Amino acid sequence: MIKAHWSGIAAYFDKQVTNGILEAINSKIQLAKRRARGYRNTNNFINMIYFICAKLNFIYPHKTL
Repeated sequence: MIKAHWSGIAAYFDKQVTNGILEAINSKIQLAKRRARGYRNTNNFINMIYFICAKLNFIYPHKTL
């Protein structure tokens, strides 16, 4: 098993980079798919991915009384 993955193991010690961030983003996308139980079209799904994963800061209007 180590022989099969040796290039990836050596690359980690050389670059100190893992794919943990990609795995976290993928799990967020899969959670959005499960939560919605399907999207009407692909554009809605892509928009939801951007909304969840992009860490956007929205400025909401404040209602004054």
